[in-house]
Amino acid sequence: MEFKINAVASQTDTQVNFDKTLKLNKISFNNNQLNIGLGDNAPTAKMLKKLAITLAQTANKFNLSALFLPTLAVDDFVGIMTQAIANNDYQVQKVDLDIPEVNILQSVTFADGKQDGIDKGMAIASGMALTRMLGDMPSNVCTPTYLAETAQGLAKKFGLKCEILEEADMSALGMGSLLSVSKGSIEAPKLISLSYTGNGAAKPIVLVGKGVTFDSGGISLKPGAGMDEMKYDMCGAAGVLGTMHAVAEMKLKVNLTIVVPTVENMPAHNASKPGDVVTSMSGKTIEILNTDAEGRLILCDALTYVVKFNPEVVIDTATLTGAVIVALGKHHCGVMANDQDLADDLIAAGKTALDTAWQLPLDDEYDELLKSNFADMGNIGGREAGTVTAACFLSHFTKDYRWAHIDIAGTAWISGAKKGATGRPVPLLTQYIMNQIVRR
Repeated sequence: MEFKINAVASQTDTQVNFDKTLKLNKISFNNNQLNIGLGDNAPTAKMLKKLAITLAQTANKFNLSALFLPTLAVDDFVGIMTQAIANNDYQVQKVDLDIPEVNILQSVTFADGKQDGIDKGMAIASGMALTRMLGDMPSNVCTPTYLAETAQGLAKKFGLKCEILEEADMSALGMGSLLSVSKGSIEAPKLISLSYTGNGAAKPIVLVGKGVTFDSGGISLKPGAGMDEMKYDMCGAAGVLGTMHAVAEMKLKVNLTIVVPTVENMPAHNASKPGDVVTSMSGKTIEILNTDAEGRLILCDALTYVVKFNPEVVIDTATLTGAVIVALGKHHCGVMANDQDLADDLIAAGKTALDTAWQLPLDDEYDELLKSNFADMGNIGGREAGTVTAACFLSHFTKDYRWAHIDIAGTAWISGAKKGATGRPVPLLTQYIMNQIVRR
């Protein structure tokens, strides 16, 4: 099989370096055309994604303006390759209050058209670009107010319904758990809901994204090393906003609502202290044993709030625990659910989208670790099974609907010289939503 790139550049007979793991048997640049031979390798989605990244990198190196790719029998392959090419061209943004467009090649063309696959790949890449941009922004720019303004911008762009609850609104609803996190910061908390209607009066899929725009740990202060990366503690929020962007851009026949509880967690004279007891919107009381376990405190009130949307299913996504990185590293998201079919559907969608997830248990026995002498439950369960006990905590607020929790603490961003947000789990969530439409 041979891949060809039509080029504007005038270079000839230039040899190109490539990723040896692709097992390509030929790659050369001649007569304005890049030729890549795959030999007898049967293409897989994972291999084609790597190839697409190689193509994009090569195109950038030689200032090529167009890609012409061969016929691919599977639409998913076209979407995966288009998404990978566009996502590769994303550039980390300097501080800029404007949402940037995705920076891509001028054209990507497949020999047999495959426009549906291209459109799908581009929409997901656009959602990932928004997610990455929000994640990479410094926390003095990307505040709860900025996330609310971003949601309002999406509502205007795509004709969505947007509602922003302010601190007084949340207080009136009894969201004492959420407000216990925000009260130590001068940044006002927000509860954002954004709804897309593409399927009449059908029950919506509801996505909830944790939006802690900076997590100092509060009174339970985090170590200083690497604390700058705590601006990424809102990547759950960024991920559901990016998913909404992708779904609305594709005009999918689905009803989708996203809910974003967003706060800043800071130490202050009035901040919550270990040992404080607060009352959640559900009426359950919580002993705050560690103020750095704040994500579950804002999510539990949001998970109670979403009942008002009469959801078909609820999926929350959050950079919730460091323990998930110990368990799964940087490759898989962690999935826990009160419905096995839902967990299976998310894992299957992740495999298709190459944005993979692995299921962890959610057994009643873990609840023993959350017991408190002074409240209905504590907000941590000790060192054992930290990812699972965090999900068990959330499960107490999700009894009225099918629910899954996705812990993205290991996958939402990368550290080191190439530090930046990844755009995950936009591909997984978008693929899950598309799969549900097909199954109807």
